[in-house]
Amino acid sequence: METTLGASLPTLAILGGTGHEGSALAQRWVRAGYHVFIGSRLAERAAQVATELNASVGTELAQGLENAAAAQAGDIVVLTVPPEAQLPTLVSVRAHLAGKILVDATARVDARDPRPPEGKPSGRRAQDLLGPEVRVVAAFQNVPAHALKKLDQELASDVLVCADDAEARSVVVGLAEAAGMRAYEAGGLDNGLIVEGLTALLIAMNKRYKSRSGGIRVSGISK
Repeated sequence: METTLGASLPTLAILGGTGHEGSALAQRWVRAGYHVFIGSRLAERAAQVATELNASVGTELAQGLENAAAAQAGDIVVLTVPPEAQLPTLVSVRAHLAGKILVDATARVDARDPRPPEGKPSGRRAQDLLGPEVRVVAAFQNVPAHALKKLDQELASDVLVCADDAEARSVVVGLAEAAGMRAYEAGGLDNGLIVEGLTALLIAMNKRYKSRSGGIRVSGISK
């Protein structure tokens, strides 16, 4: 689907796009000229969020669909659902992901008792489920939704992008930068377990210091 800026930008689908993180990412990408399909279990809720987003940005680039329809329509699919919904959601849309990049923002961390997850990282779990026809990229786990929504302020939280496929990593770095973030390639999917551990650390620190916007920054690396 062509955007107002031409056909060079991929269309994006955000599964769980009615949540805090998904809707905030959608707003940033729509503002950058991307056509974004807002996915939800309920098509009516997705349509409502898309209408509100279009009104706030002054475009018609957001469209609300049920998750499977959004996954089918998007060139790149972004997953922003709660941790317990990660694998069930992927199972429900698996038929529509072949040949695409899946950006998985899942961090298996309980905000009530934040600890690093055990076992495989979420991105590896997604890759194992979906198989080699889908290029899974783990990203955006550490970016606070509260900070994402503040479009008029610098986002003091860098994005660490992990994937086994180097081209897919580079594509997602570009998506993050288009949304106004600094992003860095951070190795393969298995490194995502460290990133999810950082999520637990940041949640604990934000709770301790009564903040909702604490993030991480990378220093000493020039791009």
